[in-house]
Amino acid sequence: MWSNRKVLTNELIVEFSDMVGSLDKVFEALASGPRRQILAYLAEAELSTSELAERFQMSAPAISRHLSVLENAGLVTSERKGQFVLYKLNADSLASTLTSYAMELCPVGRPLKRESRAAASKRRKAS
Repeated sequence: MWSNRKVLTNELIVEFSDMVGSLDKVFEALASGPRRQILAYLAEAELSTSELAERFQMSAPAISRHLSVLENAGLVTSERKGQFVLYKLNADSLASTLTSYAMELCPVGRPLKRESRAAASKRRKAS
């Protein structure tokens, strides 16, 4: 009986440690203003690194580094489509849900989401 409790306790400690590690990655990702802006923009559309670089007037390598941090935190996912890799918000993540809520309240996030939604609509109509 005691050994079962010890195993269960150790499993809970490992599970809790994993969860804390994940939260650390999320908070690290959200600590950057440009990454929060990228998340707000990705809330409404799938975009490539070059499209994001153009929108935020950053180099593609800088955007790639930001996207890598966001992907490691589980906030965005990527999918290869032809020669492009498209990034989108990971809607299945609790952190993404909370981030989306925060972006609605954020004075910078709301206009970016609106702009992204309009650009996505325009892109769909052109296709």
